[in-house]
Amino acid sequence: MKERNILAGFHTIDDATKAADALKQAGFSTVQIDTVGQYPGDGNEAIVNPISGDIPSLGSMTLAGDFPSGRDASVLAAASPDASGMADRGDDDLNRSVLLTAVVPEERGDEATRIIESCGGMI
Repeated sequence: MKERNILAGFHTIDDATKAADALKQAGFSTVQIDTVGQYPGDGNEAIVNPISGDIPSLGSMTLAGDFPSGRDASVLAAASPDASGMADRGDDDLNRSVLLTAVVPEERGDEATRIIESCGGMI
C-alpha cells in the first residue's frame, strides 16, 4: 500500500491538536505533533534579571536557545535581528513552530490535506 507523508506547520499547539483529533476521527492513526525551532533547546526556564542574573548569552536570553556546543553558536545567534527586537519580518508564516506529521494512505491524501488546512495548517 502506498502512503503519503504530510508535514504541516501550525501557529499554536491547540490548532495542531484540533487537526490531529479530526484526522484520528476520520480514521488516520499515524499522527504526531512536535514543536520545532530555529535554535536548539528550551532556553531559560525562569525569568532572570539580565544585569545580575547568570545569563550565558544574549541568544539564550532573547531567543530561548541553549548552545551547549560552545560560545561561537551563541554569538552568531545574538547577531540575528530577532535577538535585539529591532526588526519585524512581517511574515506571519515564519512563526509556525508546531509541526504536525501524518502518514496516510495515498488514495486518502487529499482528504487529510483538506482536514489539516481547515484547521489552519500550512502544508
